[in-house]
Order: sequence, then structure tokens, then C-alpha cells
Amino acid sequence: METKSIEEVRSIFAEDQFATNNGAVIEAVADHYAKCSMKLTRHHKNAMGAVMGAVYYTLGDFTFAVAANWQHMGTVSLNSTITYLGAAKGECLMAEAVCIKNGRSTCCYRITIRDELGNLTAEVTTTGYRKG
Repeated sequence: METKSIEEVRSIFAEDQFATNNGAVIEAVADHYAKCSMKLTRHHKNAMGAVMGAVYYTLGDFTFAVAANWQHMGTVSLNSTITYLGAAKGECLMAEAVCIKNGRSTCCYRITIRDELGNLTAEVTTTGYRKG
């Protein structure tokens, strides 16, 4: 397994501008694992004052991308399903991606998203495909 510092991983994924420009930050990486965060601002809210669904999805998708690619770039999403489980009560979201199946050409990750108070807000399941 290739070892990279968190700064090196952040530098690689700085090019993922949609997520990073919306506040996604890589907190930790390990073998087929990533933890990312996003501080919530007014920019992330809908007309009802709640966090928009796309915010949860963006953070979940970014966390999958980091977990699946930080060691070796080339995994893309084949399918992704999100289940919204509760409203964020805090000011920050935390997402953790864990590989639940690592096959020869496909993989499957479970991404759990919580606010910093520990409230479960969403779960994403993503199937990835390794190109090449």
C-alpha cells in the first residue's frame, strides 16, 4: 500500500473543485477508507432553512472518491444511492466511507453522514468501477 501524507492527498483532490469549493475537507484516509467534513453555511441551506439534499450527496460522493482513489486513481462511480435519514442539527457534516466489497474490477462503499453532534443524517451506497 502506497503511503501519502494527508497534505499530499488534499493536494490531489484540490482539483475536485465542485466539492472543495463547497467546503469539503479531507480529514483522514486509510486503506479503502476516508473521512471528510463540510462546515455548513447559509450557502448550503434551502428555502426552508434546512441543508439541501445535494449537500449531503456532494459530501458523500467526494468521500467515496477519496476513499476509492487516494492510493491509486482510476475508480469511478457506477451507481450511487442516497437515503436521507434526518436533518442536520449542527454546523458541520462528517462523512465516513468504508469499503464493504473490494472485487477485481468493482467495489462497493457505504458512506455514513452525521452532523458534529452525532445525528445520523444520510447514508450513501456507491458501487465503483476500476478503469483500466
